[in-house]
Amino acid sequence: MKAAFILAALCLASSIVRAQDLLPPITTGLRVATCGHSFHVFTYHQVEAIAKSAGLDHQVVGLSSIGGSTVQKHWDVPEDKSAVKQVLKTGKVDVLTLSPIWLPDDAIEQFVKLGIEHNPALRITVQEYWMPNDEYNPVYPLDTKKKVDHNATDLGKLRDDTMRYAKDIEDYVHGINDHLGKQAVFIVPVGMAAVTLREKIVKGEAPGLKTQAELFRDNWGHALPPLQFLSSYCHYAVIYRRSPVGLPVPLAFRVLKDMSADDKAKLNNLLQEIAWDTVSHHPMAGVMKPGAPK
Repeated sequence: MKAAFILAALCLASSIVRAQDLLPPITTGLRVATCGHSFHVFTYHQVEAIAKSAGLDHQVVGLSSIGGSTVQKHWDVPEDKSAVKQVLKTGKVDVLTLSPIWLPDDAIEQFVKLGIEHNPALRITVQEYWMPNDEYNPVYPLDTKKKVDHNATDLGKLRDDTMRYAKDIEDYVHGINDHLGKQAVFIVPVGMAAVTLREKIVKGEAPGLKTQAELFRDNWGHALPPLQFLSSYCHYAVIYRRSPVGLPVPLAFRVLKDMSADDKAKLNNLLQEIAWDTVSHHPMAGVMKPGAPK
């Protein structure tokens, strides 16, 4: 499928995906391993909590956490020190989640080959994340000292830049799947979901959130709980092919001390709806049936 069609599908996030166009949800708990940095690694235990709140026997089976890491840095960890490599070699992993810094690097395919060698049914997810510093500047290392006013960001430009970034991610993942001869690598479209949430905040449609800056811990873009759980709901939706809508308010929302219980519940529901809407419209998230109308 061409990236242009995928991006067009993402722009239809207000439309309803028909149930007959979706693959069956996964109804049993899965074993999940994760390699990640600070824009991703929190999903490891948050998705576990979300899945368990849905009655699923979700198991976290291996974690590699390295700050500011490319996937290559995780691959470079020797096997005797890598919990993820060790568990992949047992074949007892159902899903491996990865998050590059900006664009995927060659180590993603190395993890894919290792994992599929020991479990041909393994699914690998690649996170398309929200853009550091609110701009598409895919260089490494990142500029962590740049001053950014998240409330002044042009959201039209941010959405356009995010779509360009999404296309670059999609092209790379297409290449890996083409080499494999099947779709084993999937995309978690967190960046697109984050832009939608920010648009809702500006419109006054995000209960309990008055400014975009309330999503971030710093100028660079480290996530606070609302954005963290939006990301984790996206991952849950991809991993289980299930909508998170209706699941309970996370215990972690207790840190939102200036927000009423009612607003927390409404905000949680909004995050769930945005996550499911974004994931269910993305053909490379693995939720839509192949060939379903876009």
